[in-house]
Amino acid sequence: MNLRPSSSKRLLILTASAFARWVRRHYERRQLAQLDPRELSDAGISHADRMAELAKPFWRD
Repeated sequence: MNLRPSSSKRLLILTASAFARWVRRHYERRQLAQLDPRELSDAGISHADRMAELAKPFWRD
């Protein structure tokens, strides 16, 4: 019995996984953009750190 997924199935799984990561990053960066200065301070995030994170494209970690 072959328990290893076919290469097309593996490609589909990898593609779906990458897409899910991209959607999650986009959502998290959108949430980060909405934080006010007090919330940023509470989270220990500087304005420069926030701007650097928001400047990244969705596919970059």
